[in-house]
Amino acid sequence: MKNKKSKIILILILTVISVLFIAPIVIVFMNSFKSKLFINSTPFAFPNADSFVGLANYGEGMIKTGFLQAFFITLFITVASVFLIVVLTSMTAWYLIRVKSRFTKVMYYLFAFAMIVPFQMVMFTLVKVSNMFNLDNLIGIIFIYVGFGAGLSVFMFTGFIKSIPVSLEEAAMIDGCSIMQIYFKIVFPVIRPIIMTVAILNAMWIWNDYLLPYLVIGSEYKTISVAIQYLRGGYGSIDLGLMMSMLVLAIIPIVIFYMICQKWIIQGVIAGAVKG
Repeated sequence: MKNKKSKIILILILTVISVLFIAPIVIVFMNSFKSKLFINSTPFAFPNADSFVGLANYGEGMIKTGFLQAFFITLFITVASVFLIVVLTSMTAWYLIRVKSRFTKVMYYLFAFAMIVPFQMVMFTLVKVSNMFNLDNLIGIIFIYVGFGAGLSVFMFTGFIKSIPVSLEEAAMIDGCSIMQIYFKIVFPVIRPIIMTVAILNAMWIWNDYLLPYLVIGSEYKTISVAIQYLRGGYGSIDLGLMMSMLVLAIIPIVIFYMICQKWIIQGVIAGAVKG
């Protein structure tokens, strides 16, 4: 009876927490179909015959923000950045684990230190340097994301790669594999769980990021987060109906991606933490 009561209490607590997390998304989705006047007056009410505007907010919002262009720009930056982060940081982590020297130890701690440096501390210097080296464009910002994502990614990869037996790589070397063949044919398939974890975490961060694209590439190449902010009018006025609808469209792709790949997150994190 005691265990049964504990389980019921735990279920109730988890249910309440789940509702608190889901409620903002439901409210945004619900208000995306309402007129902005009714959103201001009754934000928590369901759409009715008076407030319901159908897909008008979505159509007008896509036109005003240039959503399709912003979507493909964001998709390009996210896919390219995540691809480079996964490949380059996994290779770096493999090198840091397999080559034991003072240099690799220092490099590992530098990558670990990079995780705790907040973006706000370096953003002004970063903008100046990106302008000096002509990185304030679609290609340049990808390399900036690689730099910011390297710290956590290398840290996670090293914890997982420590669990891979060196004998696998030695056997491949005896069979005549080169260093690159050993990595891509032996190591890369083995670390697939942590690759998916790193890819998901970085994709969610880059897709939703606002500050870095705004500071580096500005309005020339607007990402979704930047484009949505242009719905703000003069004197702080906001058409909440349009903004809510664009937020829904911005959320959908990354939620679908997360739902498809979510099983890899826990698997990769646990494996890296336990085996490392």
